[in-house]
Amino acid sequence: MIKLVSSDIDSTLIDNVHPICERNVQAISYLKEKNVTFVLCTGKSYAISKDFCKKIGADFGIFGNGSHCVDLTTNRDIFKRTLSINTIIKCLELAKEYGLHIHANTDTGIISEKLEYLDLRNSLLFPGKIEIMEVSDIYNTLINGNAQILQLVLSSSDDLSETKSKLQQIEGISITHIRKKGKYRDNIIDKDYEYLDISTSNVSKGNAVNALSNHLSMPKEQILAIGDNINDISMFNITNIAVAVNNAYDEVKEVADFITKNSAGNGGFAEAIYKFI
Repeated sequence: MIKLVSSDIDSTLIDNVHPICERNVQAISYLKEKNVTFVLCTGKSYAISKDFCKKIGADFGIFGNGSHCVDLTTNRDIFKRTLSINTIIKCLELAKEYGLHIHANTDTGIISEKLEYLDLRNSLLFPGKIEIMEVSDIYNTLINGNAQILQLVLSSSDDLSETKSKLQQIEGISITHIRKKGKYRDNIIDKDYEYLDISTSNVSKGNAVNALSNHLSMPKEQILAIGDNINDISMFNITNIAVAVNNAYDEVKEVADFITKNSAGNGGFAEAIYKFI
């Protein structure tokens, strides 16, 4: 019997254009009626996502691809994993060498020299909800500032495979490589691009869901995961049932136990909930 549902947000619970559909809202209410713990598991930071989390009434939130976990009923951190200054310096130097766009996710919002890729997307999706610090020199701001950095995000319209290989030589980091190109193009900002999401070591959605399930004494056999993107695969690997919504990346569908007939905007999340709970 499923007692915990962990779901991605973007392109899983909501689509790229519209707010959460009514079918998905009703499915969340159904989870509450069945006393099923509802966890939002997103690549976004808590600062970006917290208003949405409150609106839909999730019990727990996993943010930053697993770097931060919050009990949303009490607003207390269960765990938080930030990048060290030395690690930040090494990543920034490599980003400058390759001429990449850099933004950082903090406890309170976004730091960027110019909103351009994923940071621009998030500012448009959540207007007025995010604290955005635009700075003239992000290197000096991050090195000399007091902000806790949960994620560094390096973006470009070019292929980032070589940069990722170089970053993998840096000890103590986890890297998620996302391509928003072709059929996965970012329609919010109307641009093709790739980004590397950098967190401290052993950070992933899967490890975070596993840590939360241990915290709640919830066995793997009672967990359902729903997602669409590459960063959801680690979450699929540690849950009993893995569901890909219809609009998911092909690589995600390949490892899912079930693929919904409906996309995110048409209630793919709800379809999964009513099938397995």
